[in-house]
Amino acid sequence: MTMMNKLVLPISILALVIAIASFFYLKSSSDLVYVDVNKLLEGYKRTKVVKAEFDEKAKTMKANVDSLITGWQNELKTYEKERSSMSKKELELKQELLANKQQQINNYQQAIQKQLVEEDKKVTQTVINDINDFVKEYGKKNGHKVIFGATGNGTIMYGEESADLTEKVLTELNAEFEGK
Repeated sequence: MTMMNKLVLPISILALVIAIASFFYLKSSSDLVYVDVNKLLEGYKRTKVVKAEFDEKAKTMKANVDSLITGWQNELKTYEKERSSMSKKELELKQELLANKQQQINNYQQAIQKQLVEEDKKVTQTVINDINDFVKEYGKKNGHKVIFGATGNGTIMYGEESADLTEKVLTELNAEFEGK
């Protein structure tokens, strides 16, 4: 009987430790939630607004480049028509002017493309920052210890539907954006 009494206490302590550990394990595993980052980006209404503004700006800048190219092409056509009546000196000067103008247009076009790439990165990062800030506050408000971000490239290979907060977060994110 004394041997049994000696074993009862360690066994009951061990059982208690296992019960507590399994409670925390089960509790924390149910707190594992995620959002699909790509769906948030696509579904966030600010993304559409920012993209439309960017597309309009890009369209205007490209139209400016196209206008310069059209002007240069017209000058080239005029040169082609009139070159037979030009002196050698005039031909050389006009060819040099056309080549310089073409180089300037090329440089301008490259600068515009670079500016558009930078601007696209900037507006995309602004939207991503909005989403990240919102998800952080959403997690705090709803008592989540961790909210994982699934991006479709292996960050989360599987998640139960009940752990997917994407639609809930997207609804609240859009409501906040619209001021509701």
